[in-house]
Amino acid sequence: MSMVLLPTTVVGSYSVPEWLERLKTEYYQRRISAQHLAEIHEVAIKAAVKDQELAGIDIVSDGELRRDNDVDYFLARLPGVHIPQRAKTDYFDYYEAEVTRPLPELPDSAKTSPGLDLAADFRFTRQLTDRPVKFSFTGPFSLSRRIRDGAYEQPGDLVRALARRLNAEARELAAAGADFLQIDEPFLAGYPEQVELAVEAVNTVVDGVPATWALHVCYGNRYARPSWEGHYDFLFPAVQAARVDQIVLEFARKGLDDLRLIRQHGWDRWLGFGVIDVKTPQVEPADLVASRIRRALEYVPADRLMINPDCGLRHLAPEVARQKLRAMVAGVATVRAELADQQPREGGLA
Repeated sequence: MSMVLLPTTVVGSYSVPEWLERLKTEYYQRRISAQHLAEIHEVAIKAAVKDQELAGIDIVSDGELRRDNDVDYFLARLPGVHIPQRAKTDYFDYYEAEVTRPLPELPDSAKTSPGLDLAADFRFTRQLTDRPVKFSFTGPFSLSRRIRDGAYEQPGDLVRALARRLNAEARELAAAGADFLQIDEPFLAGYPEQVELAVEAVNTVVDGVPATWALHVCYGNRYARPSWEGHYDFLFPAVQAARVDQIVLEFARKGLDDLRLIRQHGWDRWLGFGVIDVKTPQVEPADLVASRIRRALEYVPADRLMINPDCGLRHLAPEVARQKLRAMVAGVATVRAELADQQPREGGLA
């Protein structure tokens, strides 16, 4: 994927406007139909993509606006996952999900969709924009944290089964033209002792899928609050074994101290660098964004640094999200200009 220097992107989710929140809840209270909600989602996604384009984002997403949260959209569609009660008081609530027998395996020769049909979601977004599209989905470890497991003797076996399913989805996404895929593991920070299992599952998901792969690990973003606190030490050195091209980490809220880990462990792939705090409505000045990027460049070469918010923008008001993205783009523009000035002039002294 050819990109400009210091490409800008989003982590995944975009601001959920109040009208969409209300209509999603109306659906769960059975006041509007699934078809009506699907049409509403398409309108919201079009607006989210346009907002990102107008802000100057280089690599856009669909805003994950079909998804109520980071889990339910997937579990509700996975064969073998049982959800006893699908009515919810609020759209953002989690379902209570369970597996009582091992998930059905897909034969290698399967011609039918593996179940989630994420490729259709990607195709819809792809036709809305000429810009590169990043498509993200929740990883197998985090999905397993919201399932009551009554099927597997070994706890890790549910994670591995979910990973095989997601690998089938990823293969369909790649066949549909998705070339930048991201696995989100928002629950991993709460279970640092299981990082090796999560990395094993990530490698199952990406196996045989020709795409640029990112892995996003944060400290949770439920109702704009972190679920855990700490440092990214737990990721290393285990994450070095992940067959991904990029790790996407939050730094704006937590501070920049964990940049030391990139140097300490010799991370030589891309870093998705979080410069926007999504847990506050205060909009960062562009010069603060630029200063954070300059600090990151002390640890990561410019040609391996991607700029993004800490996490998804779901819980920010639409105008705040737009302002934060514009500030991020402006800060990047400042640093790009500084880097260009540092290049030797043609015909000048090297």
